[in-house]
Amino acid sequence: EEDIAYVVSRMTGIPLSKIEEQESSRLLRMEEELHKRVVGQDEAITAVTRAIRRARAGLKDPNKPTGTFLFLGPTGVGKTELARALAEFLFGDENALIRVDMSEYMERFTVSRLTGAPPGYIGYDEGGQLTERVRRKPYSVVLLDEIEKAHPDIFHVLLQVMDDGRLTDSYGRTVDFKNVVLIMTSNISGRLIEKNTTLGFQKESEAGVIDRMKENIRTELKRTFNPEFLNRIDEIVVFHPLNMEHMLQIVDILLERLNKKLIERGLTVEIDEEAKKWLAAKGYDPAYGARPLKRTLQKYVEDPLTEEVLQGKFKGGGEIEVKLSGDELIFVDKRNAVESYSP
Repeated sequence: EEDIAYVVSRMTGIPLSKIEEQESSRLLRMEEELHKRVVGQDEAITAVTRAIRRARAGLKDPNKPTGTFLFLGPTGVGKTELARALAEFLFGDENALIRVDMSEYMERFTVSRLTGAPPGYIGYDEGGQLTERVRRKPYSVVLLDEIEKAHPDIFHVLLQVMDDGRLTDSYGRTVDFKNVVLIMTSNISGRLIEKNTTLGFQKESEAGVIDRMKENIRTELKRTFNPEFLNRIDEIVVFHPLNMEHMLQIVDILLERLNKKLIERGLTVEIDEEAKKWLAAKGYDPAYGARPLKRTLQKYVEDPLTEEVLQGKFKGGGEIEVKLSGDELIFVDKRNAVESYSP
């Protein structure tokens, strides 16, 4: 059975995990799996999960993509990370994410690059940058990043994908998008969300701020996108700015990823609670989301650790504990109880 599943997977492009595991059991734990990678966006994960379950249960139009989403929110809050997590969960591989940066399609002449150059033009043999990749990976998550930067003619092309689940490339081949999850991200509401969140809590409840913020976002969307485009989106998902509690959870996620890199050297790193709070405070900036925290961890943990590994201090492997001493981090080798300081 395993051999048959493998051959079918190779021939059809359907991920092996999708064939082997019962679909219903996977869908039941979908939210739990997505929460392992995306922090502080419960509403967004619930909205996406609900739409995917509806599609997989056979209640969606069979001629449309599995799901069409518009992710809105400030930078660094998990829009792209949720798309990656969705690709890994649905198709068993993070590489099932097809990412297209729409800032490269701001001019009118770039529209044809999505489906391929016409006959006689340069690049005709290469195929479309979107259609060719989807044709090769029919089971994938397509991420159109910063969709508001795309030329208006791009939206005419996308309407066909969102409506009919197909697109014809420059060779005349019909590319099937029915098994694709289409995600578009936009930062048009980023400043609006930040302003409402930072100022609004002083006078009204969190729920009131969010409701008012969403209403303002809907108004902004109508100014930016045509009604026929917005009307074909399954879910418009609003991502909220991160708070300090979320940053502490992200430290744990980043630490887990660091340990996966160090496992080849036989090393593991632990960070105590005080050090985690110190790192979270250093990397906390509501306007920029989680990205400054990643740089903070790199500066105060990864860089000093790299120097010590290169100096041969942890040749035999071991367990390293990161503690806070005053206003700096210290690294303790639990085997030898040797301390070293982060610069």
